[in-house]
Amino acid sequence: MISLADWTHEQESHVGAHSLRLLTVDDDDVPIGRRQSAAVLPQHYVSERRLERAFRMLGKAAVADLLRVKLPRGKRIRSGDLGEILATEYIDERTRYVVPIKRLRWKDHREVSMRGDDVIGIYATGNDGSLRFLKAEAKSRASLSDRAVSEARESLDCNDGLPSPHALSFVADRLLELGDDVIADAIIRAQLATGVQQSQVEHLMFTFTGNVPDHYLVASLRAYEQRIPQMAVGLRITEHQAFIKEVFDEAMGKYES
Repeated sequence: MISLADWTHEQESHVGAHSLRLLTVDDDDVPIGRRQSAAVLPQHYVSERRLERAFRMLGKAAVADLLRVKLPRGKRIRSGDLGEILATEYIDERTRYVVPIKRLRWKDHREVSMRGDDVIGIYATGNDGSLRFLKAEAKSRASLSDRAVSEARESLDCNDGLPSPHALSFVADRLLELGDDVIADAIIRAQLATGVQQSQVEHLMFTFTGNVPDHYLVASLRAYEQRIPQMAVGLRITEHQAFIKEVFDEAMGKYES
């Protein structure tokens, strides 16, 4: 897991009833973020068990070959994937929600983006097995724009603001395959028996950018008029494109050297 507290400074404020969190990174702390991001990157594409088995059976070179097949090479896909990875790590570290699966492990092809909700976080509210859901959309841009924020808002608002049935079924199916029947059954029950309600859902718009995201995120929160609680998080690293390249290079270099 990334420890964002080691290399970012978080400032929280409120826009109406909604939360805005801005993460800034000092130049001296960028290498820490790069190392931590590179360390977790392979696990978002390949399970720890598979990485360990490849290493144990065939050594470090085999792990490098495995990652070459799984990790994208294109700049656009790398950017989007890393945005989703950082959003996932943020949710696990800084919110009450847990992201139960790393969905990039199930990509159809390394050079395509996955469709559907970017990230689903889950929080068990009590002993009765009831759940709350965090529906998250991640945008990674060297320069954030109104268009990117509008796209994220559109994705969050679709399906009446609820996680899509396909996304929830996907999570439940993967959990069953992994042997986590408790959470899988709770998701299935929420979908098929009680139905997921807006009162069980929160939204997260996560941006990873090279420019200052404040204006765009504040405007989006002010314009939101529906009932679902909103959280906007903006992580800014000035050398956005260089950071992405260095993270992927370092993740591969660990096994290629």
